[in-house]
Amino acid sequence: METPLEKALATLVFTFHKYSGKEGDKFTLSKRELKELVKKELALEEKMKDGGIDRLMGTLDKNHDQEIDFKEYTAFLSALCMTYNDFFKQDAK
Repeated sequence: METPLEKALATLVFTFHKYSGKEGDKFTLSKRELKELVKKELALEEKMKDGGIDRLMGTLDKNHDQEIDFKEYTAFLSALCMTYNDFFKQDAK
């Protein structure tokens, strides 16, 4: 039986592959695929102003190949986890 953490990790991997490869390389996210993932899975698109996806893509795309690979995706998730943790730490004070 999977633990809750194992389920969460599987969900993170599954979510990446759910959106990757719809256009181009099946192991990367294009800007359009990233936008769809953010919109449907994180509900962050509403909070992003015009150009937010472009800025996010520029921040995440460390090798400047115009795609987000799995390593770049996990860095994004790590940053989100740290932000959520900071929020909960502030809330606990």
